[in-house]
Amino acid sequence: MKKLIKYTKGSACARDLLLDNGFDDLVDFPLDLFASGLGATIVHKPMINSDGRIIFGKKNTIIEINTDISFEEKKRFTIAHEIGHLIMHKGIDIHNDNEATMSWFNNKEKQARSGRIEYEANQFASELLMPSLIFYEKQKGIKFSPQLLRDLSSYFKTSLTSVAFKYLELGDHPICLFHSYNKIVKYWMRNIDFPHYIIDNTKLAPPEDSVAMEFFEKGKIHLKEKSKQPIWKSTWLELKKWENDNDFNFYEFCIVTPAYNTVISLVWEE
Repeated sequence: MKKLIKYTKGSACARDLLLDNGFDDLVDFPLDLFASGLGATIVHKPMINSDGRIIFGKKNTIIEINTDISFEEKKRFTIAHEIGHLIMHKGIDIHNDNEATMSWFNNKEKQARSGRIEYEANQFASELLMPSLIFYEKQKGIKFSPQLLRDLSSYFKTSLTSVAFKYLELGDHPICLFHSYNKIVKYWMRNIDFPHYIIDNTKLAPPEDSVAMEFFEKGKIHLKEKSKQPIWKSTWLELKKWENDNDFNFYEFCIVTPAYNTVISLVWEE
């Protein structure tokens, strides 16, 4: 059964922008050139405490991108995020973005404080780089695995984190996701089809027997061929009184960013 694709304000704006300009996707089209066609000049320069910045002038708009961004995938997302501000948020004069403003894990309190423009720009960037209809077709019928996420990341030229969130929205297989920062669980999400009850350990340490805790306590990062790690259901999820851990096949795949001391844990059942 085909999944119903729901568009937010940001993702709908990106979808319409692609359609209006005759693009199915921007996988092989330079984002700098795309931004130029929209009336913005991209400038790559060293920046302090900022990954990207948009400056709205009376006649010209400048988008500055930090040359210190190490990964091309993150640079592409930053540019797409700033294009989102260009299209949706004209009139904000100068706007700086960094790891915090572009984080997928802005909780409701932070969103209330900073407004919804960052959320909208993130949703815009996700749709611009990974159009939902194409993303859905690329994963359809393929068994969920870390390698599937890597293949999608390679195709769309986006980060594993971005792909993980897109899969959470559109993927065929039920998964849930936990974000841990500095050894504290900050946030969790699941897709609508995930059938198990999640233990809410927000603001607590990750479970002692989780793959996430392996990183925080031992610095352990599993190599690609071993990145799919077996876990107990009771590690992250509630085990009912009548259930036995041995009756389930659960796995955890962690996307680790040592520079920010963050771990994204994807958990699923086979």
